[in-house]
Amino acid sequence: MWIPVAGLPPRLTLSSLVGAGRFCFLGAGAATRKPLQARNRRGLSDSAPQLCPDPDFRKSPSRVKSKSTLDFSRYITSRRLAETMAQLVRGKEKKPSHLFLECNPGPGILTQALLEVGAKVVALESDKTFLPHLESLGKNLDGKLRVIYCDFFRMDPKGTGAIKPPAMASQDLFQTLGLEVVPWKAGIPLKVIGALPIRSERKILWKLIHNLYSCTSIYKYGRIELNVLIYEKEFQKLMADPGNPDLYQVLSVLWQVACDIKVLHKELLEPSQEKLYFIQITPYRNLFTDNLTPMSYQVFIHMVKHCFGKRKCRLIDHLRSLTPLDAKDILRQIGKKKEDKVTNLYPQDFKQLFETIQSSKDYAYKWLYDDRLEGSTAEFCIFRSKNLH
Repeated sequence: MWIPVAGLPPRLTLSSLVGAGRFCFLGAGAATRKPLQARNRRGLSDSAPQLCPDPDFRKSPSRVKSKSTLDFSRYITSRRLAETMAQLVRGKEKKPSHLFLECNPGPGILTQALLEVGAKVVALESDKTFLPHLESLGKNLDGKLRVIYCDFFRMDPKGTGAIKPPAMASQDLFQTLGLEVVPWKAGIPLKVIGALPIRSERKILWKLIHNLYSCTSIYKYGRIELNVLIYEKEFQKLMADPGNPDLYQVLSVLWQVACDIKVLHKELLEPSQEKLYFIQITPYRNLFTDNLTPMSYQVFIHMVKHCFGKRKCRLIDHLRSLTPLDAKDILRQIGKKKEDKVTNLYPQDFKQLFETIQSSKDYAYKWLYDDRLEGSTAEFCIFRSKNLH
């Protein structure tokens, strides 16, 4: 059974009173919201959509400073949506066999739904306000719920300084949970579920894809499956191909090469009429080969970025500035014509192109150095074949 709203602390009660299919946005943006009427504080049904009030209504919104004005949290507050998501990730299993890492569960609506379908959940919550209530959900459940003060999306932050909560090192988290590294070609060790934070979707997708290709952070432990809610605009970019040249971009290629992406559910938000997609992202078992490895992935990413930097140019012209190999011969090997442009290539074509160049035995050097590259990527632009095997 669902926990009554009246049983939550004041802030949790207010943040839970949101209508079907809505999200509760807590942060600097709350300054524009009006408080709920007194009659609504006693409880609302999913059929009565309401905006969430300021998270701390005792303070003047203009005086409340957020750590980052763009760092909003997004919580699932629709029981119907939560139940749908839980049923979908359970699939045909009577009891889910995987451990679920839930990202920023907030008031725990999705947490409760996952527990009700028999899932074992680790709730990673970045707001201490929600921790006591989340912990109460796990009582008398024989350890099926564990609550940890942690922000999943700030896992393994860059830099050499000390990591301050709610950020956390994935190594510390996995040691705490008693989880060990699983070979890449083995099964799925665990699943992540939640919503990508608004205004940070693209940034998070870039961070995750770098971690995936390098087998670092959470992907050090195996093929972690993501089950996330994402806005339609970013989803369309993620799944774009030559059939949608205006949306087709680097992230489209990198994610589609690396993962099987399935749409599990679509949710229409009213009154904005925006669409949310609940998608499942599973890394391919055969992603890595003798040529595309966690050691050479940066060259692959650079190649794709280079091509999309001038997307209207012919592929043959890009090849002449990327590699000393015969560009016409490369095109012949991958079955492309010299008139083909970058936007004519599907994601898997880019992988085939990269591996064709990497596997060539005619040259000691496969890639041309580009001093315009930023950061450490430049050092990866020259490879001797012996260094890749």
